[in-house]
Amino acid sequence: MITTPTPRRSAPRIDFNCDLGEGCGDDAAILPLITSASIACGGHAGDEATMRATLRLCRAHGVAAGAHPSFDDRDHFGRRELSLPPAGIAATVTAQLRRIAAIAADEGVPLAHVKPHGALYNLAARDADVARAIADAVAAFNPSLVLFGLSGSALTEAGARAGLRVAHEVFAERGYGPDGRLLPRGTPGAVIESLDGAVAQARRLATRGEVATADGHTLHLRADTLCLHGDRADAAAFARALRAALDADGVQVTALAARGNVSGHAA
Repeated sequence: MITTPTPRRSAPRIDFNCDLGEGCGDDAAILPLITSASIACGGHAGDEATMRATLRLCRAHGVAAGAHPSFDDRDHFGRRELSLPPAGIAATVTAQLRRIAAIAADEGVPLAHVKPHGALYNLAARDADVARAIADAVAAFNPSLVLFGLSGSALTEAGARAGLRVAHEVFAERGYGPDGRLLPRGTPGAVIESLDGAVAQARRLATRGEVATADGHTLHLRADTLCLHGDRADAAAFARALRAALDADGVQVTALAARGNVSGHAA
């Protein structure tokens, strides 16, 4: 009897990103463990010195560097929604992109992606007009940049419509609601404080593309890039544990740019 060999499944792969340059974490300890860094560019945190230092660390460790624009709200770390029209959102995103791009060019570090921060990120996940303003601003500034957005959100859809490559982002230590959105900070379960809990969630997302929601159901998500927040005090320990777990599971942890084929279509 002739048997047909079962095709070997390719190993899962994911980008591992962290929000850095915010002046409140151990960036130097985190950078060697990740593949992409989203760098604060003056809206919620960061200045020329922090941007330059973080870009240099990215260059030293071969980590893809990206912009992390936000509402212009340093007093609240960019985690308060501001009432801005789409044109105002596009203007603030563009101004922050110009600032970090100039420093990156001076340092000889190419920008690879853009990921909104905090309240702007969450608003863009659900508001099509805000998402479109951000996506169009990125496309007008540099259409080769990858746009990071919450998996399956309005932002990834707007990015694809604008002709951008998009990365569907999932989170290691944030809780999910049944609609696939992140639970608002300050509500029970919004932040996973347990290292074991965050590792378990990250492994499940990276290997199976699923996550348990706050109401106990299973949600299936496209997972192109996994985020760890760099502003938590134990971020370096979390990064080490997460990277070790992904490596142990045989997950290929690579920057999106290194893959050469990032989808331009939202799932």
